[in-house]
Amino acid sequence: MEKGHKIGVVSKSRKKAKTKTIALIAHDAKKVDIVMFANKHKDKLAQCELIATGATGRAIREKPGLEVKQMLGGPEGGDLQIAGLIASGEIDLVIFLRDPLTAQPHDPDIFALLRACDVHNIPLATNLASSEALIGSLL
Repeated sequence: MEKGHKIGVVSKSRKKAKTKTIALIAHDAKKVDIVMFANKHKDKLAQCELIATGATGRAIREKPGLEVKQMLGGPEGGDLQIAGLIASGEIDLVIFLRDPLTAQPHDPDIFALLRACDVHNIPLATNLASSEALIGSLL
């Protein structure tokens, strides 16, 4: 054994129960829906760390009054910021109420976010029915 190297036992520390981190995103036509969803599940969401894109974060902070870490707006790179958080293991669940009837100018960013959820096996809800199912099973 080389000089200076020590043999020892590394003690395993108990992991504290991690607070769930949820990303909330909604296209303009779905802002009312996400605010109603957040208001309905306010008690559960208040126990989580919430991250949202620009206008969605403002709406959730104002109406239900939840604390939200706000990213840029979706078209300004907010979807990509959240995709980066997913890739680095910081997001546990994504609720993204999408407007399937309107083309978005930042569709490639949206696709990157959805792909990040698939690659990193993150639960993703894209409508109210799947949002209700996920929030009930995760929390």
